Amino acid sequence: APMPDGTGSTAAAPPVTSNGLCGCYAASALVALVATWSQTAAYLSEPATFLTAFLHDLTLTPAARSITADILLFFLAAAILMVVEARRLGIRFVWLYIIGGALIAISVTFPLFLIARELRIAGASENAGRGVTARSLP
Repeated sequence: APMPDGTGSTAAAPPVTSNGLCGCYAASALVALVATWSQTAAYLSEPATFLTAFLHDLTLTPAARSITADILLFFLAAAILMVVEARRLGIRFVWLYIIGGALIAISVTFPLFLIARELRIAGASENAGRGVTARSLP
């Protein structure tokens, strides 16, 4: 969208580069990994009750139930988007992002999927002039 440049004319906003987006997505995934697993580590001292204790704590307070419902519903929407986009762009192994989201954290694997998506789109853009489509990329 055009933006005023202070001279009375309008100039196009600078484009967000694929490298910049991928960097932001990677930083987000890294911060999410540290943030989620630093909290999950509290449950790892008792491996036999890890899952039951973790699931129990998700339901202790209205705030815990609210954020749990929010994350689960976001996970559902993100999984649908990942499958649709993976099929459209030919991104392989989308199921790994979804399973990883359940086992690691969706806040980690969704940005990783977005990196794969951005790289696929950038590759398709570079190859568009040569008659190569996103689906035919490796």
